[in-house]
Order: sequence, then structure tokens, then C-alpha cells
Amino acid sequence: MLKKIAIGLAAIIVIILVMALLQPNSFTVKRSIAIKAPAEKILPLISDFHQWGSWSPWEHLDPAMKRTFSGSTNGNGAIYDWSGNDDVGSGRMEVIAVTVPTNVTIKLDFFKPFEANNVTEFTLDTKGDTTTVNWNMRGPMPFLSKLMCVFVSMDKMIGKDFEKGLANMKTVAEK
Repeated sequence: MLKKIAIGLAAIIVIILVMALLQPNSFTVKRSIAIKAPAEKILPLISDFHQWGSWSPWEHLDPAMKRTFSGSTNGNGAIYDWSGNDDVGSGRMEVIAVTVPTNVTIKLDFFKPFEANNVTEFTLDTKGDTTTVNWNMRGPMPFLSKLMCVFVSMDKMIGKDFEKGLANMKTVAEK
């Protein structure tokens, strides 16, 4: 009986490991929102890390979070380092490209609770009095991430935070 249980458990572990190996080598999470404001009003909310506190879904998860701003005040070369509790971890963002008023690209490095190096891109598309803001994040999927994604998708895990952040951005930009 114990032998059958051990074989069953080994089979389940092998299946999970194979499923992890079959996961893609990279991920992309995308969300969008329509905001009744010009791109020129929205772009500074993204390209100036000092303004992320007004809309970022992670800014209020740790009231004691340490923030350091360096480099440019905003735009290319603006840098934001953070370190906080388990909800926010620690990491660094750097604006690496801005096309006014349509695009901001950010290099995003996480240090804790796990290391990850991703790219986040915001694109703004204005039609009439409405700007569609697209928030995309992409990055590699190391084996540990692939294993985690057997049970929960990266899109579902991060997507809800993007949706909350974009809704916050909409509220701020439409004031």
C-alpha cells in the first residue's frame, strides 16, 4: 500500500515538473483603461516617480516603505528605489525611454522577495478627449516562476494590481 502511495506521489511530482517545463520562457501582462484627459496630463503621472504615490497600487501597502529618488527628476534617467515589508519587497525602477506624449519605458528590477528583471511600458493613445493608457510588463520566466505558474497565472496574479493602478490613475487624471 505504501509503495502505491509513493509511486502515486512521485507521478504527481513528475507531472507537475513536466507541466512547469512546458510553460513559456517569458511572460507578458497587459491592461488598458480609457481616461478622459489628454496624454500631456497623464504622461507626468508615469514618467515622474514622485507622482506614483497618487495612483500606484503598491505605494500604500507598506506605510513604512523606504523610497529613494535619484537621477533625473522625471523622464529618462529617473530612478526610484524602494524597500519595504513582504507585500512590497525591494527593487528599483528606471525610466529608460520617453516619447512625449505617447510612451514611457521602465526597467524594473525586483530584489526581494525574489529577483526578477522586467520591462514595463506605458503607451498613451489619444482620440478626441479620451486617452487610452496601456500598461504592459514583460520578462523572462525562470524555472521557479514556471513552477508557480502551474498553479496560478502571472496574468491573474499581477493583472488585478494593474487594473487597480489604472483605475487610480484615471481618478487622478480626470480631476
